[in-house]
Amino acid sequence: MTGPVGSKADTIEQLRRRMAQIPARSAGPSRPSLAAPSREPEAADQQQSPPPQPSTRSASSLRTLPAPAPIAELLPHHGLVRGSTVHVSGAAALRVGLIAAVTGSGGWAALIASPDLGLLAATEMGGDLRRCALVPNPGPDPIEVAAILVDGLDLVVLSLGGIDVPPSRARAVTARVRRNGAVLVITDGRWPTVDQHLGARVAGYRGLEVGHGRITGVDLAVEARARGQQPRRATVAVTGQAGAVTWTTTDARPAALKVAQ
Repeated sequence: MTGPVGSKADTIEQLRRRMAQIPARSAGPSRPSLAAPSREPEAADQQQSPPPQPSTRSASSLRTLPAPAPIAELLPHHGLVRGSTVHVSGAAALRVGLIAAVTGSGGWAALIASPDLGLLAATEMGGDLRRCALVPNPGPDPIEVAAILVDGLDLVVLSLGGIDVPPSRARAVTARVRRNGAVLVITDGRWPTVDQHLGARVAGYRGLEVGHGRITGVDLAVEARARGQQPRRATVAVTGQAGAVTWTTTDARPAALKVAQ
């Protein structure tokens, strides 16, 4: 869906038709929210079952969407937790890498209001753009478009174009994200409350010598900060060779990187 769209109703109808054509979501059980309610035991269960024990469920048991390996190492659950909202700022490679990781593993993604984001790199990172819906011109209300897409896709990347979203509007969309177990990535704007911040800035270039050479990669200073936790940082090399782009953690450690609120 890359051409211009007309009215808001036309946009919504096109999105619904596109979602209806998707054969299945990524493999696995139904997507849970971050806090799925437990089933109340029936009377017979109460008589026969032993007394309940303290929960032993670890954080790693939460279902997640994949991320490039060096990014996943910085995340509390080693991936993007389903049902969460994530604010991403800085280098565009970070957004491209998330799309590549999700679609390359069989998930479905959407990119809203980012017509200039170069997605060729996503294929070089192992992504499958046949699994990515492109909505470069979502009309006057991109937030509503995102709210529709989280009903059926795994990852939705939404550029807000610099606007601040009112808390009441954000709460309604966030609840929809949690209910459907999607991940909503916010860029270029302010979402009142998010579960995870990810930021990246270019810290250096690879392949250039004094007076000659060509760029073969970039070093990114990356910071990941989950709500209520201390930030984690690393320098990540994104390099290209023979038509493929790889992500690796380097030994260098960047200075503190301020992530946009």
